[in-house]
Amino acid sequence: MTQSDRLIFGPGSPNGRAASGLVASVMWLGGLVATLAAMAVGAVLAVFAAAAVAVIAVFAGALVFLAGLALRARRTLSGRRRRGDDVIEARKVDGAWVAYGWERPGR
Repeated sequence: MTQSDRLIFGPGSPNGRAASGLVASVMWLGGLVATLAAMAVGAVLAVFAAAAVAVIAVFAGALVFLAGLALRARRTLSGRRRRGDDVIEARKVDGAWVAYGWERPGR
């Protein structure tokens, strides 16, 4: 192991074995703490991702609901269109339109 290898890989014996004694225990404890911290960060990110998916699902559901209401209203209004027998006759007399045969229902 060269001098630069010792700087890269940290303290240890030159034959590549792991450190022993107190240094090994501290390194093992540091690795355990780092692992637990990484797991906690991953869990928090998973909760945020799940919350984002839930919010997107709620907005998508509301959008589909409103689109359904709009389509139902459109269908209802298209059924109420005037029929062809309700056509009235209008003529222009002295610059004003005069309608013939128009009566309000219920009068």
